[in-house]
Amino acid sequence: MLRDENESVELAGSTVFKDERKQAYLNPDGADRPLISPVPAATLDRARRYRLERLRMKMREWDCGALLLYDPVNIRYAFDSSNMSIWTMHNPSRYALILADGPAIIFEYEGAEHVNDGLPGIDEIRPSKSWIFFTAGNLVEPRLKAWADEIADIVKGNGANRRIAVDRLEPSGAFELTECGFTLLDGQELAERARSIKSADEIELMRWTIRVCEAGMARMYEVSEPGRTEREIWAELHFENARSGGEWLETKLLTAGPRTNPWYQECSDYVIKRGEMISFDTDMIGPYGYCADLSRSWTCGQVAMNAKQKELYAAARDHIEHNLSVIRPGMTFREFNELSWQIPEKYQPYRYTLALHGTGMADEWPGVLLHPDFDPDFSGIIEENMVLNVESLIAEAGSESIKLETQALITSKGAERLDSFPWEDI
Repeated sequence: MLRDENESVELAGSTVFKDERKQAYLNPDGADRPLISPVPAATLDRARRYRLERLRMKMREWDCGALLLYDPVNIRYAFDSSNMSIWTMHNPSRYALILADGPAIIFEYEGAEHVNDGLPGIDEIRPSKSWIFFTAGNLVEPRLKAWADEIADIVKGNGANRRIAVDRLEPSGAFELTECGFTLLDGQELAERARSIKSADEIELMRWTIRVCEAGMARMYEVSEPGRTEREIWAELHFENARSGGEWLETKLLTAGPRTNPWYQECSDYVIKRGEMISFDTDMIGPYGYCADLSRSWTCGQVAMNAKQKELYAAARDHIEHNLSVIRPGMTFREFNELSWQIPEKYQPYRYTLALHGTGMADEWPGVLLHPDFDPDFSGIIEENMVLNVESLIAEAGSESIKLETQALITSKGAERLDSFPWEDI
């Protein structure tokens, strides 16, 4: 049990308060209208061109003639092209081929070519050649060969070298390309290194996604009442994201009371009791395809925290604030680890393994582990214009978990928070 009977009675009689700071994040136009983005079209257009050039810059650095993309997140980054993203994550039926010094081609799902109309980075739209077993069955082999031959003809016809980076590909596809004489490189590393440095226009788009996420969190706060299920509260974030132009949620990490510890349980039909801690991680892919990855913890029924909840919450805040304060561009991951907040031993068995991670159109490189898990051979540098998330998960034996997370832009002076949804007063 998380608390004794006397403590539960004390919580049930606690004064209810409504945090007006959170209410200010609700959609100002009312519950029946979505948020409308104020971002100018020119901002989006500049971001599109910047992202494609970032990929080509990395291709030139790697002496890479072509980049073949299947990951829907990478395709979105390259072209701002999105079509059935979740479905194509596990049914690879559309792809892109970018030449370092040639055209950028989208191979689109049959009948959906029009979804790419008006996208400035795409030079050519072709029908995709799908060879997945779901639709190809016994015809996989000839379709696979036709797919590889087309790619080879394009690369050869543009005079590109035979070094081709690929982000995701089934073994049979990789084998077929090597049979065509290609040397395969890790396109996921190439893409994530390109994605890690954000332009000012990308940050403007990301700020809007965060605004939508915070409106969703305000809705969650409003319905954090006794008798609600975890799923009911989580649905409020889905609702605000979907109606305001967002995409999907990568996880369902919202739990309450005894279900917060251990972490990584997903939301359920558990009925939340007054005074129990509600802890969550948004993992939200929002408008423009950007990620808002924020975590907060608060009590059900908007009552004051008990003594243990306050203790854990204070430790989580210390963790977040300390690590934000030490981040500087140019520092190595090892230097950050040495300066980072040292989690007390009693909390270590329940820790979150990440201290920092990159964020763009999803969680991305780098993922820097918390100091008990950090490998001193893990190399890399924190760079200006990265966006890094700073994480904390604090719990101990028999307690609830406090999950906090903030999203920050790395500037010449350090970490600048992009989110502003309030922490709890304790």
